[in-house]
Amino acid sequence: MLYVLTGPDDFSRSEALTEIKKGLGDPTLLSANTTVLEGRQLTLDELRNVCETVPFLSEKRLVIIEGLLERFEPKSRPGRKKNASQADGQKAGHKLWATYLNSIPESTILVLVDGRLDSRNPLRNELSGKATVKPFPLLNKTRLHQWIEKRVQEERGRGIAPQATDLLTKLVGSNLWSMQHEIKKLLLFTSGRPIEEEDVRKLVGSTQQASVFAMIDAIVESKVGIAEQSLQQLLDRGAAPAYLMVMLTRQIRMIARVKELKAQGKSETEIQNRLGLTSEYAFRKTLEQANRFPVERIGEAYRRLLETDLAIKTGQCDGELALNILTAELCQRPRKQINPA
Repeated sequence: MLYVLTGPDDFSRSEALTEIKKGLGDPTLLSANTTVLEGRQLTLDELRNVCETVPFLSEKRLVIIEGLLERFEPKSRPGRKKNASQADGQKAGHKLWATYLNSIPESTILVLVDGRLDSRNPLRNELSGKATVKPFPLLNKTRLHQWIEKRVQEERGRGIAPQATDLLTKLVGSNLWSMQHEIKKLLLFTSGRPIEEEDVRKLVGSTQQASVFAMIDAIVESKVGIAEQSLQQLLDRGAAPAYLMVMLTRQIRMIARVKELKAQGKSETEIQNRLGLTSEYAFRKTLEQANRFPVERIGEAYRRLLETDLAIKTGQCDGELALNILTAELCQRPRKQINPA
C-alpha cells in the first residue's frame, strides 16, 4: 500500500500519518516495524533493503520517506527550457523510482511525506494512479473558520461565537499546531460554556509566537539566561512541553530548510512559498535566524531534540525539566578542537 501526503500544512499531514498508524494494529509491534528514511539522499538499493525485510512478529511493516518527491521538482523556471540531457536524466530517474514504488511487497505500507510541490512534479504524477494521494494546502480563511468550529465541537461538544473564531484566526493565523494549543486553553478556561470573543482577547495573545522566536534567538546567540526565561514564560502561560517540543523542532527544521534553499540559489519569495509561511513576521525572523545559526549547530540541535523527545515519551524525564536541560544544551557553542603542537 502506497500513500502520498504532501503540502505545507504539516499539522494535518501529521494527523493523517497518525490515522494510518492507527489502522496498522498494535502500537508496540508497529514501533518495532517502522522505519523513517531521509528521501533527499536515499538510494533505491537502500529502499529495497528496508521494504523487502520481513516484518517482525507482524503482518505489516511501515516505511516513511520524507523529502523524496522534492528531489524531482522541476528545476527550470517557467518559459525556460531544459537541455536534452538534463530532461532525459530526470525522466529516467523518476521512472526507476516509480517502477519500484508501484511494486513494493504487500507486507510494506509505504508513506511519502513532502511539503509544497509543483503540480508538474513527475514522480508524484507518476504515482498518482496507484497511490492514495492526500494534499494538505494551507487553509484559507473560510476553511480555517470551519476547522476551528469543528475542533471545538470534537474536543468538548461546545460552540464558539463567530466573533471569537474571527479574532482567533487573526491572532494565531494558519499555524494549526498553535491553533490546536490555543483551542485547548480556551476550552479549559471557559469550562462548560461556549467560547466568546472576550475569552479570546483575555487568553490568546500574539506574544506566544514572539516568545518562541525570542527563545530561538537566545539559543542562536548562546544566551542561556534569556532562553531559559523565555521558556519559563511560555510554560507559565500554559504551553505544554509537548507543544513546545513541536514548535522548537519545527523552527529548527525551518532554519535548516532556509539554509538549504539559499544554497540552491532560491529567491526569498520562492523560499517563503516552499516553507508555507504566510506571516511576513515569521518569515523574516526565520531568515534572520538562519543567517546566524551555523550549520554544524543545526545537526547537533536535531540530535538533542530527538534525545529529549525520547526521554519525555518514555518517562525517563519530566517534560518541563527535560526542556530546561535541552535549552541549556542548545545554547552551548561547539568547542573548537585544538591541534596539538
